[in-house]
Amino acid sequence: MAKMTEYERRRLENIKRNDEMLAALKIQSRLNDLSTVSAKRQSVQSKSYKRSPVKKAKTESPVVLRRSLRTRGVPPDAATAGGLNDDIDDEKQMKKIPHFHSFSENKKSPRELGPLSMRDAYTGDDGLDQKLVETISRCSKKSKLSEDNIVYCDSTNNLEKNDDFEGFKARKGSRGSVDVEALRLKPDNIARLVPGRIMSAKFFPTTDMQMVVVGNKFGDVGFWNVNATKEDGDGIYVYHPHSGPVSGIAIDPFSISKMYSSCYDGFIRLMDVEKGVFNMVYSSEYTIYSISLSPYDTRSLYFSEGKGGVSMWDARAGKPSLSWDLHEDRINTIDFNSENDKIMATSSTDGTACIWDLRHVNADKPTALKIVSHKRAVHSAYFSPTGKFLATTSLDDKVGLSSGANYENTSMVYHYNQTGRWISTFRGIWGWDDSSIFIGNMKRGVDVISVSGKKPVATLQSDLMTAITCRFAAHPYNVGTLAGATSGGQVYIWTMT
Repeated sequence: MAKMTEYERRRLENIKRNDEMLAALKIQSRLNDLSTVSAKRQSVQSKSYKRSPVKKAKTESPVVLRRSLRTRGVPPDAATAGGLNDDIDDEKQMKKIPHFHSFSENKKSPRELGPLSMRDAYTGDDGLDQKLVETISRCSKKSKLSEDNIVYCDSTNNLEKNDDFEGFKARKGSRGSVDVEALRLKPDNIARLVPGRIMSAKFFPTTDMQMVVVGNKFGDVGFWNVNATKEDGDGIYVYHPHSGPVSGIAIDPFSISKMYSSCYDGFIRLMDVEKGVFNMVYSSEYTIYSISLSPYDTRSLYFSEGKGGVSMWDARAGKPSLSWDLHEDRINTIDFNSENDKIMATSSTDGTACIWDLRHVNADKPTALKIVSHKRAVHSAYFSPTGKFLATTSLDDKVGLSSGANYENTSMVYHYNQTGRWISTFRGIWGWDDSSIFIGNMKRGVDVISVSGKKPVATLQSDLMTAITCRFAAHPYNVGTLAGATSGGQVYIWTMT
């Protein structure tokens, strides 16, 4: 046997020493323990929508192999021998973009003008859509409000009539009416409502049920009855009333069986559950970017279309009655002051958010009461629950806070708002009082901005969150119930512990 060299001897000694060190640290046993824990860990199965598979008709035509004209010995076509013309005027020669949905011959397409039945718009084949109709109809009749006797006030005053007000006061913290540390995300409050990016989200304004509705980029409108029973499946119902991105959703608080939805295709539809139809109430050749109902007169629907225009659709007349050019670029949101429905706020891609007095808006040259200027596009402008503050969210990484008798005091809070092209833009919303603003962040959390401190003071986080929440809705009556929507179709709902 050949004698080992000095190098080989040292190598064997190093290997022996390293093995003894690893054995002393018990690394292998700890790795085995970690593997056992990982195997036992179960993934959280969230609720999800169910879509009917599109059955493709079988074709009996034989498969034909494509061969060029040269290999077949055929001379070139004289019409294309000189190359293709860059100016294509024939519409038939233009490339058609494939649609996400396909419709059977007996179903009406949402691209067609006129009413669309809810049954035709329903994307499932489980027959559970009737459960949604029954639930909304029952709650609409039970909680029917009257425009004559309703009392408008801030969320704190509303709670004084509730038996839980004492417990609510006990939970008050330094950050306002809701202790954000008490907000929790439970596995049962996670669901995928629609495919693709969610662009708008709303809670139904009622205490008789907890239902959230969202609209996505494909024209789908998804409903989630959070407290649905097992007989109702997951409580998720998906409709397809539009052919493009759903830009806005507005629910009539006096009759929750009526819901407006707008779309980039220029359509506004009114879902009437009692009639079982998505009525076409307005169509435009321009894109509709946002809608909002007047808080005191729900027969007046305000919407933005085209490049900076705002119109008011009168339900009594069945047509638009007012129209103004308020911005130099598209208007992203429209909101009203809860104390005065004649005071309206708009946010625009032109880099400004404006406050208007509708009683004194000149159609030829409208003048804003207040202009909040940002360096880049402003994607939202919302009044606080009492109407004393205005919060704006901009791509310049700022959240603006305006206050004062005429909103003359404006301060900017830094917040990173660069979401990129695949995620919906952030829009900061108010909670249930004037103390806090909720806005998503790029680390799959929800930042809470203090109005008094003018800075983020807390972040809602959970291991159950697998995507970035970008659009939010606070339940108007259930204080502490917050919904966050993602660009993957998921909805997370935080509730008070």
